[in-house]
Amino acid sequence: MFSKILIANRGEIAVRVIKTCRRLGIATVVVYSDADAGSLAVEMADETVHIGPSPAAQSYLVADKIIAACRQTGAQAIHPGFGFLSENAGFAQRCADEGIVFIGPNPGAISAMGDKIESKKFAQKAGVSCVPGHIGEIADTAEAVKISEEIGYPVMIKASAGGGGKGIRVAWTRQDVEEGFPAVRAEAKASFGDDRIFIEKFIESPRHIEIQVLGDKHGNVVHLFERECSIQRRNQKVIEEAPSPLLDEATRAAMGAQAVALAKAVNYDSAGTVEFVAGQDKSFFFLEMNTRLQVEHPVTELITGLDLVEQMIRSAWGEKLAFEQKDLKINGWAIESRIYAEDPYRKFLPSIGRLVRYDPPAEGDKGAYKVRNDAGVREGDEISMFYDPMISKLCAWAPTRIAAIDGMGRALEDFHIEGLGQNIPFLAAVMDQARFRSGKISTNYIKDEFPEGFNGTEPTPAQLDILTAVGAAMQRVYAARARAGASGLVSAPRDEWVVFVGHAKRRVKVAGEGDITVELLDEGRTLSLTDIDWRPGKPVFKASLDGKRFTVQASPAAEGFTIRHRAAKARVLVLTPRSAELHDRLPEKQAADTSKLVLSPMPGLVVSMDVAAGQQVREGEVVCVLEAMKMQNIIRAERDGVVKAVNAKGGDPVAADEVLVEFA
Repeated sequence: MFSKILIANRGEIAVRVIKTCRRLGIATVVVYSDADAGSLAVEMADETVHIGPSPAAQSYLVADKIIAACRQTGAQAIHPGFGFLSENAGFAQRCADEGIVFIGPNPGAISAMGDKIESKKFAQKAGVSCVPGHIGEIADTAEAVKISEEIGYPVMIKASAGGGGKGIRVAWTRQDVEEGFPAVRAEAKASFGDDRIFIEKFIESPRHIEIQVLGDKHGNVVHLFERECSIQRRNQKVIEEAPSPLLDEATRAAMGAQAVALAKAVNYDSAGTVEFVAGQDKSFFFLEMNTRLQVEHPVTELITGLDLVEQMIRSAWGEKLAFEQKDLKINGWAIESRIYAEDPYRKFLPSIGRLVRYDPPAEGDKGAYKVRNDAGVREGDEISMFYDPMISKLCAWAPTRIAAIDGMGRALEDFHIEGLGQNIPFLAAVMDQARFRSGKISTNYIKDEFPEGFNGTEPTPAQLDILTAVGAAMQRVYAARARAGASGLVSAPRDEWVVFVGHAKRRVKVAGEGDITVELLDEGRTLSLTDIDWRPGKPVFKASLDGKRFTVQASPAAEGFTIRHRAAKARVLVLTPRSAELHDRLPEKQAADTSKLVLSPMPGLVVSMDVAAGQQVREGEVVCVLEAMKMQNIIRAERDGVVKAVNAKGGDPVAADEVLVEFA
């Protein structure tokens, strides 16, 4: 077995590979850029090598620097993780030429399947059903428009070397192609160093299902069943699960057999994924093959009991697969939620900054479910604008799908992050939705269920009880401290209060010190709050309400508290009856008028400013293009008007909410 492996990647996948290598007794080398100098992966590795500036094009994508690091440290093999050089056939061949083992498929398989244009040509020759489209390079925007109109809208514009949701746009009109084609090309060039683009028909209301395959260097290939990856936004996966709630045994077998046949045809000899677009009627079409480890591989590991990184290493060493297809079985159900540094309340725009607090749920067996969290960060680390905004991958496993969803909901409750925007409330909202729980999903799910964007959810009756009880309990503790501080003696606490949860108003009577009871005076019920784990200054409140465990994020706010349970967030006031009476008379606060301003929705770099002072602009016209987290974002005018002032130009860095353009 290898004695030393170099990991040519960063973040959570670098940490993930290190953990397997440690278990196998293999020393690790991690390469790092300026931005990752203090990262968890660098801390965990046995050796580290600095490879350059923060932009990936100057560090992680430079093959010469990776090979030199191998030579410097004596590493025998390279694990590329995912992204960066993981699907670069030229790099895999370079490793072979240098006598370094590439822990991934052979260069021929990458060439045949890794390139999305060539893979479709190969699949067609092999008799695999493919999505209709133009299989070939596209020279310019004019040709892209012509091809799109021949195929018929909607179409998908995709980077040939794309992956991870980067370099993809859905175009519904000619204008979408004219704007989207150059944007996708620019993203592809920046992220993958390859600006070739192809176009295919976009199938409406599809499901994204992929088959995990695994091969060795002796001609053996098996599949490890499927993953459903239909919950996506901006063509990037957000929630994945294994197996799929769509497939029956016959469809699963047919899809798996097709994936294995395709892998064998190209002599595939590592972990890889054959992706399909599936109809609600269980029809399916080959989409592409990812010749690498997938981000969502943990859910497959959880239902099969296999370590895919270990299998890749063993295959690269030359070992035969230790099992056959008949030996593999699906055990239970697994859900993965990608925790991203992004603001779901602002259309999921990337958020960068420091993890002031990072407190994930404890991993392991929770009784009804199990928790796994793959992360490459610690409290105090910074999420950089140079890379993908993923913070971690939270997984829950249980014997059934509903139990896994319930486990994920509880795990998301227990995940606390401060310092930047994050999508935990959104993920929790999905876990609670009846449609998701039914399994009747598609890649349009987020657009269908949140057409106006995500603004949280209204508290359910059960959540209203939680928020009421927590607010009353917190107020009781703060009031006791105030009384003790004022007199030196603890006087009798006030029992009767009025609790406002948002606009809901409830009269309560509170009793107890350790355990708390909250009598709902107008409802004839009493809430029992026990096993309380909280103290003033602690941002997470854990307890049991009427015997059921829960966790909320809670913090003091003006005249009360801000409390969030899953996706339900509210301002909670606990007032005396007289104060409540006066509070009812207060006028609503008016929001500031920003209708004449174009604000930067995120920190980033201005790629182009497309308007000038004095220019007449119509609603929907492009104002500027911003780049952040390797994505180009087109900012459009939300109203007609004349530009009064332009406050930024191409090349300028801008902060979130910075005023870019002012209208007269």
